[in-house]
Amino acid sequence: MPEALATRDLMLVIRAGAPPPLPAAERARLVRRTRALAWVGIGWHVIECAVAVAAGIAASSIALIGFGIDSAIESAAGLVVVWLFASRRAGSLTAERRAQVLIAASFFALAAYVAFEAARSLVSGSEPSASWVGIGLAAVTAPTMPLLARYKTRLGRRLGSHAAISEGAQTMLCAYLSVGLLVGLGANAVLGWWWADPLCALAIAGVAVREGVLTWRGESEGCCAAC
Repeated sequence: MPEALATRDLMLVIRAGAPPPLPAAERARLVRRTRALAWVGIGWHVIECAVAVAAGIAASSIALIGFGIDSAIESAAGLVVVWLFASRRAGSLTAERRAQVLIAASFFALAAYVAFEAARSLVSGSEPSASWVGIGLAAVTAPTMPLLARYKTRLGRRLGSHAAISEGAQTMLCAYLSVGLLVGLGANAVLGWWWADPLCALAIAGVAVREGVLTWRGESEGCCAAC
């Protein structure tokens, strides 16, 4: 009888779309891996933020400054995941929801700032200078961030953690922003299309709003849903 009940409960979990319960040892291993990956991401994004913001200020590039701010927010989101998976909070639905709200708020904050500055740049006709440092940074980040996002999302799904999945989505947003940077900064440097920079920033702001809404609702599987 207990075995039949356990099988029934497992089938209900699977039908509900949630991952089946993990053995304690396996969950502990995945939690350690998730926290370690978050710390690696935090270290990288701190460096990325410093380089991008400095280069963005030097070139008056809103897309590059927005990229740097996104890196800072990603560092904060990584800290949220580390906090969430501290031993006392691991598996807590209250902590999970709180982490989701914090990550969603970071998406909205990024979108608001980038949209405002990009619109102001377009209206005022402020032309950013070419930034080869920014182009180089984006060229490195664009192919590496999807790999990191895929791994974070996979771990989040195995743990059944929406907050961890959302943090992976934010990492993928960083990859999209990198592509936008390559297009915007490249068009400005090579073709002199200064307006490409704020237009790319506005597109990224739109993606950030979408991800923030989905994360707030607890529906987001991020940009990595097909990974």
